Amino acid sequence: MPLLHPGDRFPDLTFAVPGGEKVTVPVLFDGGFGVMLFYRGSWCPYCNTQLRAFQRAASTLDELGVRVAALSVDDEATTAESVARHKLTFPVGFGADAASVADLTGAFVNPDPVYLQSTGFVLDPDGRVVVSVYSSGAIGRLVPEDVAGLIRYAQEHPAA
Repeated sequence: MPLLHPGDRFPDLTFAVPGGEKVTVPVLFDGGFGVMLFYRGSWCPYCNTQLRAFQRAASTLDELGVRVAALSVDDEATTAESVARHKLTFPVGFGADAASVADLTGAFVNPDPVYLQSTGFVLDPDGRVVVSVYSSGAIGRLVPEDVAGLIRYAQEHPAA
């Protein structure tokens, strides 16, 4: 399971969201900056805090042209309930095959029960990794204020 480093192309990752629609990252980000979050599950208080923080930052991220998506191993009903409870407006996927996602992205997997550890990626408009944040446990994750600052910097200082 190779880690994704800055400059690496983010692999095409297709997942279902409640209601049956399927989305693919990085295509979902439509040539803009994107944030892809893997979270441990609805039971994780740190994950819930992170999801709510990205929702609260939605207007700031929208102004910067940043789209967000999240994914966990939770089932559809649990994911739909989390989306409703936290009033999430970004796509939240369910039913991730943790081993497959780990093979594609290098995310750490908890063995029993099986779930993805918190992992976050900031992608550039070409679908390349700008930053990857891998956690092997409950803490250590992307926060929206850091993402907004990074994107502002990237927009103000374009690569030559």
